[in-house]
Amino acid sequence: MTKALRDRIAAARVASPLAVADRARAGLLAWLAAAADRGAAADRLADGTAAAGIGRVALSGMAAPRGLACAQGCAFCCILSGADGGTITEAEARALHAALAPLAGRPDGRGWHPRACPALDPETRACRAYDARPMICRAYVSTDAAACENLAAGTPAPASAPGQGPGTLGPYHTYLAALGLARNALRGVRRVATYSLARVAAAAVAGQDAEAALAAARHRPAELEAELRRSRRDMARG
Repeated sequence: MTKALRDRIAAARVASPLAVADRARAGLLAWLAAAADRGAAADRLADGTAAAGIGRVALSGMAAPRGLACAQGCAFCCILSGADGGTITEAEARALHAALAPLAGRPDGRGWHPRACPALDPETRACRAYDARPMICRAYVSTDAAACENLAAGTPAPASAPGQGPGTLGPYHTYLAALGLARNALRGVRRVATYSLARVAAAAVAGQDAEAALAAARHRPAELEAELRRSRRDMARG
């Protein structure tokens, strides 16, 4: 199975810039070679464990950008756009649900702002699922808190110099490409699903069990492709 997976990953394609796709592919092949449980490798590729691991390793290996305005309590990036709030993997969805389930019934971030992530504490605006936060949260940073506040209020961020204002760090795009490659490599073998961050978090704090929460928050297959296209546009804008 391992050789078949390796061959499938090597042959898979994804709608990401070539350099990003190559990094993601190399990461997946390295992850597969180092996997302790080769028998469960396809499952870990399918639930996004591999992709998230690649993204986190890349994040841990890069220096923090200079001049970040991010600080605890500055939670404008946690005011979620639309009903979806972000694309996450099955493994991330389960970890997020497990972190928030003990808080069921307590006030949540929507007590501060109606579109805030339910993972937030409404008083301190600190994330109550910080250790379980998905890659989309880990990789989003900003050098301008006012720009984040304006963006959360629906005001488009003005054009800025590369590396200025809010944006997503490169490892997020590698993680997303790895997930897309895993889906294409496992086509016909395993389902690689994505989920709505906002819906998983809201279901957890409402007391819904994990299986029901994930079933209700599962995306249609086209959402990952849409997120890959958004990723490509973000990278093109610098």
